Amino acid sequence: MSSAIVLFLVQDGLINGAVYGLLAVAIVLVFAVTRVILVPQGEFVTYGALTLAALDLGKVPGTAWLLPCLGAVAAVLTLWRERHRLSGGLVGRLLLADIVLPPVLLGLSLWLAPQKPGLAVTLPLTMALVVPMGPLVYRIAFRPLAESSILVLLIAAVGVHLVLTGLGLLFFGPEGYRTPPFSDATFHLGILTVSGQSLWVLAVTASLLVGLYLFFQHTLMGKALRASAVSRRGARLVGITAELSGSVAFTMAATIGALSGLLIGPVTTLYYDSGFIIGLKGFVAAIVGGLTSYPITAAAALLVGQVEAFSSFEASAYKEVIVFTIIIPVLLWRSLRGGHVEEED
Repeated sequence: MSSAIVLFLVQDGLINGAVYGLLAVAIVLVFAVTRVILVPQGEFVTYGALTLAALDLGKVPGTAWLLPCLGAVAAVLTLWRERHRLSGGLVGRLLLADIVLPPVLLGLSLWLAPQKPGLAVTLPLTMALVVPMGPLVYRIAFRPLAESSILVLLIAAVGVHLVLTGLGLLFFGPEGYRTPPFSDATFHLGILTVSGQSLWVLAVTASLLVGLYLFFQHTLMGKALRASAVSRRGARLVGITAELSGSVAFTMAATIGALSGLLIGPVTTLYYDSGFIIGLKGFVAAIVGGLTSYPITAAAALLVGQVEAFSSFEASAYKEVIVFTIIIPVLLWRSLRGGHVEEED
């Protein structure tokens, strides 16, 4: 293997690892706050990329129709759960966020999609269509099970993944799509040719990680999420509601997932079910980080990207197996090092 090939593989591994790092951090965040292993994290990636691809083709994406349905279901469930303590403020918030806003976004999609307005419009519209799905999915599928065991929450997460994958096939079809790049520029660094899109991936990833650090360290909501991660019971005692923490965590996860889809859509062809494998690689990094440490998780994601890049060159038919094998020695070491820990009530 020549030095030129090594440099190209390192570059590919760095780009892929950056995306896996974002997804892994989102998985750790959601698990720490809600105890949900977010299996459908990858679906936010594919929904983001394929929604943008549909808008770029002048079509109204299925996510625009799904959002009002999710909003109506979430509103009904919330009204039923809070029926004994309804207030005007709660009803007003539900009407605005769940009943009014999703149809408005649908109307915008119906109006703007045939015009093909360009990335300056379709990028924020895509985020507006995909990001609200995060808290809505939490309120529909996971909030009613908030006091259940981790196993029950995992089964629910797998169910949500299967539903979203099936809906993805219905909305986008079996064909693969690529989205327009943010930049067509290319740069030459010695023998390496770096695309502008690759630099976008690295820049946005670095900015998000720094932003997350500042959010958790210097904002009231970030500190509330950290408190929920340390002790859910203690957080409730000081007035931090589980529903608010869970909704914020899922909103952040959906934002990271959708943005990751927009970043990698121009560099790889994505299908309706591509998110599962992408999310699993983020999950591998999260497991290496123990589902607790954000820095170790981010570093592990870069390792996963490098392993994938080099294994795709040396043994492309087995690259997925090689990547997923990383977690075996990690799990073995953790099982031998740590004892059994009772789940918090």
